[in-house]
Amino acid sequence: VTRRIEQGFGDFEAWRDAYLEEEERNHHKLERKIAMELDWLRYGVTARRKRNVRRLGLLHSMRKDHRDHRGAQGDVRMAAIESEVSGKIVLEAKKISKAYDDNTLVREFSLRIARGDKIGVVGANGAGKTTLIRLLTGAEKPDSGRVEIGANVEMVLVDQRRDSLDPTATVAEALTGGGSDQVMVGDKPRHVVSYMKDYLFAPEQARTQLSALSGGERGRLMLARAMARPSNLLVLDEPTNDLDLETLDLLQEQLADYAGTLLLISHDRDFIDRVVTSVLVSEGDGRWQEYAGGYTDMMAQRGAGIGARAKAAKDPAERKKAAADAPPPPEDRRRMSPKERHELGALPATIDKLTKEAAMLREAVAGPALYEKNPTLFARAAKRLGEAEVELAAAEDRWLELEMLSAELGG
Repeated sequence: VTRRIEQGFGDFEAWRDAYLEEEERNHHKLERKIAMELDWLRYGVTARRKRNVRRLGLLHSMRKDHRDHRGAQGDVRMAAIESEVSGKIVLEAKKISKAYDDNTLVREFSLRIARGDKIGVVGANGAGKTTLIRLLTGAEKPDSGRVEIGANVEMVLVDQRRDSLDPTATVAEALTGGGSDQVMVGDKPRHVVSYMKDYLFAPEQARTQLSALSGGERGRLMLARAMARPSNLLVLDEPTNDLDLETLDLLQEQLADYAGTLLLISHDRDFIDRVVTSVLVSEGDGRWQEYAGGYTDMMAQRGAGIGARAKAAKDPAERKKAAADAPPPPEDRRRMSPKERHELGALPATIDKLTKEAAMLREAVAGPALYEKNPTLFARAAKRLGEAEVELAAAEDRWLELEMLSAELGG
């Protein structure tokens, strides 16, 4: 069943959670009613009257609804198996370059990646993101320069093309390697059907050929294979393609908690913001630049979008226009404007107010009483909760931006 929300994506998570909670409450009520009807069936039927036959039919209908209820798609259980600790320096690139014919994708790029770094790679299609990752991991040799990989590095790669999946193999064979019903998760064996359930595969799919899987199922299968292998360097090339939201949320949590080093290519800005510690961005003409923070932090530091920078790098007129449109760097300003100072002073109170409002709304929506007494008020509260969380995130981001500006300008 497909359901629709007439609001923006910022309201989706609150709406989804409220809907699933309502559905589970209704399912629980149905279970209690079935139990009462079964008790009546065992001890209360005294004759084959018409009303009893009708009541028995309703019981069969309720039991069918109960069997058909699936709730949320399931609980994904995902964990990256970490190997022994790598060296302090995981890898280092020194002035590497790579070109195909006249197209230079990487030009004299240097980078040092330390243990525990989580680096996102972003850029327009065709900018060379996958090529850069292949150079950094040693899968491809640079035309010039060199890459040095540190000690005790155990790498696991998830490729966006899913090329390593044999379409004629079954799901069980892809996970076990064939000839066994056990999956080695780290150094511990698990039955393949049990491990499949962790990634939302039904037991009957064990013998399903990979060619019959959907894009999302193939993505989950790649993650299941990768997460079973010990690693301290995880390389993910567009891992979020075709994933459902529940799997995406859990993958995000697991990567944020991953103790090893992460290289991540993704077009999902929110995913990058929540996972990485720095971002590598294509500036055009084969030049790459590292920025601290996530995608939003990178955009704030650059002052222009990815497409604008790439176009400006090739077109002198666009380069001049981009330079004219760019905001002045903080070091060229002597002090904050009165408006900025006033905004910085007022934001803490705004953040505190929104935090309290969101907490109050969250508590009201979480309990069953509001929905049972007033479904309309419940819907309004859920909608306002989504709005308050968006406003709170924006206020916190703006406060951080102004606080950093104040520090740079010496108050």
